[in-house]
Amino acid sequence: MKGTPQFPQCGFSGQVVQILDHVGVAYKGLNVLESGELRDGIKIYSNWPTIPQLYVKGEFVGGCDIIREMFQAGELQQLLADKGIARLERITDFFNAEVANNKIAGAIVLVQHRGKQAYFKSFGKIDVTTGEPMTPDAIFRIFSMTKPITSVAAMLLVDDGKLKLDDPVSKYIPSFANTQVGIETKSENGDPVLKLVPLERPITIEDLMRQSAGIPYGFYGTGLVRSAYKNADIYAEGTDNAAVAEKIARLPLAEQPGTLWDYGHSLDVLARVIEVISGKSLYAFEKERLFDPLGMKDTSYYVADPSQYRRIAEPLPSDSNFRTGNSRDPRKPYKWEPGTSGLLTTIGDYSRLAQMLLNGGELDGKRYLKPEIFATMTANHIAPATGVKRGSYYFPGDGFGYGLGFGVRTEPGNATPPPPGSLGEIKWDGAGGTYFWIDRAQDMFVILMMQSPSERGRIQPALKAMVYDALE
Repeated sequence: MKGTPQFPQCGFSGQVVQILDHVGVAYKGLNVLESGELRDGIKIYSNWPTIPQLYVKGEFVGGCDIIREMFQAGELQQLLADKGIARLERITDFFNAEVANNKIAGAIVLVQHRGKQAYFKSFGKIDVTTGEPMTPDAIFRIFSMTKPITSVAAMLLVDDGKLKLDDPVSKYIPSFANTQVGIETKSENGDPVLKLVPLERPITIEDLMRQSAGIPYGFYGTGLVRSAYKNADIYAEGTDNAAVAEKIARLPLAEQPGTLWDYGHSLDVLARVIEVISGKSLYAFEKERLFDPLGMKDTSYYVADPSQYRRIAEPLPSDSNFRTGNSRDPRKPYKWEPGTSGLLTTIGDYSRLAQMLLNGGELDGKRYLKPEIFATMTANHIAPATGVKRGSYYFPGDGFGYGLGFGVRTEPGNATPPPPGSLGEIKWDGAGGTYFWIDRAQDMFVILMMQSPSERGRIQPALKAMVYDALE
């Protein structure tokens, strides 16, 4: 084509772009204006005298007039469907409807399949209050999708030989040698009271990474231990990872280490372990070992440049409490760099991490995790593989176990038919609506970026179903 899909440089190229955008398929443009040799060569290659030219999976289809006629007759759509391409068009229709019906402000979806972008499209607005359109470089709060990054950072230290999964946490944070478990009993008058008992064994690094340390969150569930976490003001202004870890060490555990998958603050403690070993802040270590080498230039705990604030994606004003002070302000620096949440990133940045994981720990010729380290990270670390029982809140779901930082598909599941996906799939999501999964059997990863806490439980499985329907 002449120009790019974003900026066509001739009317015929612009018409083809409009048709392909309407059909809703992912495609790439080759700008023949960059080289006269390229422009002449492509005509010889196709034996077709004009530009633009459409190729589908390497096969020449035709120029603008033919493409327009095929589109009007429905033949182009059928051709793409026969090639297994247009079936992803359902994703476009779905998210356009979500935006039109004011369910979400906007979203970006990426399907990377067999090393190529099978689908990549932006929808709606970055912020409906400003009218700024959603763009591929939008910045999202990823909440718990921070956890896989923290886990990979820790496994880098395991790979270095500086950290072992069976190390006691107290080796790096001595206060955890004195941590106790809270057992809820009744007083003589029948009131609930907390009895503190010693640890049956130390909390290990593996416990932190597989959520079996007995360290819960305080914002869900009931009972005296969770109330203690809720009242501990862990999110206090001005705190840092060292202070958070010390605060958690003084709180009772909800259960004995290594007995139950209990989703909580474990990776906030792991963040401090990484700092102690590396001698750097969590972000400084991740920037040096992950973000810079992977090219994740927009991943951080806050947006430092005010000129980039316009890129920060916001939910619908009615959808969440992001705007009311109950979430970290992405424009403001904080001392605390949590291991559980708090990172900001773009879909492009997170795709670099996802591709590295899809490749088994390697990207662009650089190995980040040895194969055996990657295999350990992506294996199931809870029942039935171990004695760690499955918890209820936020467990990855039917057919899944849990590895070191994300859910791991271990079996088809009990549903009829089983949920889509492959054994060995790894996945996680964030409270703001972001979501990713990696399917190595299909050589595929998918990333959804949106800020919609209230709609994520419905949209995420719908997206997954549409992707696998298109692969069949």
